[in-house]
Amino acid sequence: MLSLSRNTAIIKSAAKELGFLSCGISKADFLEGEATRLEQWLKASKHGNMGYMENHFDKRLDPRLLVPGGKSVVSILLNYYTKEQQVEGAPKISKYAYGKDYHFVIKDKLKQLFQKIKKEIGEVNGRVFVDSAPVMDKAWAVRSGLGWMGKNTNLITQKVGSFFFIAELIIDLELEYDTPVTDHCGTCTACIDACPTEALTPYNIDASKCISYLTIELKDQIPNEFQNKMDNWVFGCDVCQDVCPWNRFSKPHNEPLFDPKPELMDYNQKDWQELTESTYETIFKNSAVKRTRYKGLKRNLSFLKR
Repeated sequence: MLSLSRNTAIIKSAAKELGFLSCGISKADFLEGEATRLEQWLKASKHGNMGYMENHFDKRLDPRLLVPGGKSVVSILLNYYTKEQQVEGAPKISKYAYGKDYHFVIKDKLKQLFQKIKKEIGEVNGRVFVDSAPVMDKAWAVRSGLGWMGKNTNLITQKVGSFFFIAELIIDLELEYDTPVTDHCGTCTACIDACPTEALTPYNIDASKCISYLTIELKDQIPNEFQNKMDNWVFGCDVCQDVCPWNRFSKPHNEPLFDPKPELMDYNQKDWQELTESTYETIFKNSAVKRTRYKGLKRNLSFLKR
């Protein structure tokens, strides 16, 4: 028991040293409750054109199929909240995409965490995951006691709200496990009421209606039914987080790599409409916005102009 406690403390201390907002640990096991919900969600086609969501169903629900011998899921949160804002009236991008692509930043930090674990504890096997495999990040974060699943389907914490990334390290080391926290959404429906495309119902999202899906994941033309409902978003959407009462406790991040480029924040509506491919490549170098590519971003901008 002493080694379990010691090893758990080492991992959480190392995560804090690397700048992670928080770290929670849960037993690598089958996500029984999530299995039914995921199956119903897929059957209702709420994943839109994201066909990959139908793949690796078993692996999504059991991390031991991803990491043979896996015993623990170490979930971490990394803050990306900022008070900086784009020029008023400019086409909007989600706060998480202001700086360097989080995949690079978090993967590097997780690899450092893994090395610290091996150095302090000894031979430990496992894998780091940052949206790179069929892992249900939010479900594991909930099990690890890092927050509760809100009515907007985002992980929410009482202390800092929801503007953070979630990632995990699945390892073959037994540890002390955290317990889930209680739901504190109460009777609030701010996120549901504010969603421009009515994509939300309590604790459920129709991704095919979500602005983040429409501006990033959808590769076809945006359906005309969403005309005048995009709320000026061209990459992602923060509406359901911006209106969440718990995000009044959000604190600015301290990760320099997430700081936005000044030229991005200064871009006005005219600049966005005249955006060239070479300027796009410069401003969004190493940015998550590259996911939608220049062609996709221009499609989104054109849709706003209709």
